[in-house]
Amino acid sequence: MMGWFSGCCGFGGLGGFGSFGWIGLIFNLVIVVGVILLIVWVVRRFTAGGSAFTSLQTSGGAQPSPREILDIRYARGEIDRDLYQQMISDLN
Repeated sequence: MMGWFSGCCGFGGLGGFGSFGWIGLIFNLVIVVGVILLIVWVVRRFTAGGSAFTSLQTSGGAQPSPREILDIRYARGEIDRDLYQQMISDLN
């Protein structure tokens, strides 16, 4: 008589996941997810979407002026009003 996990549907092994059973399934899923995340990271890192200053660049690839950078930082809330005004006066 055949056991519960023996050769059903041609898979064999413990539950059809190879010799490691459920642990092998989980391990394989972790590897697949890790490879997918690595590919996404590489693509984002080496394309324009991964650059921190991409949104600061104007059309044509020209670098933003110091005033534009300061305006963007103030709009994002990275600096407060007093520091913004002090930096504007330093630029002038």
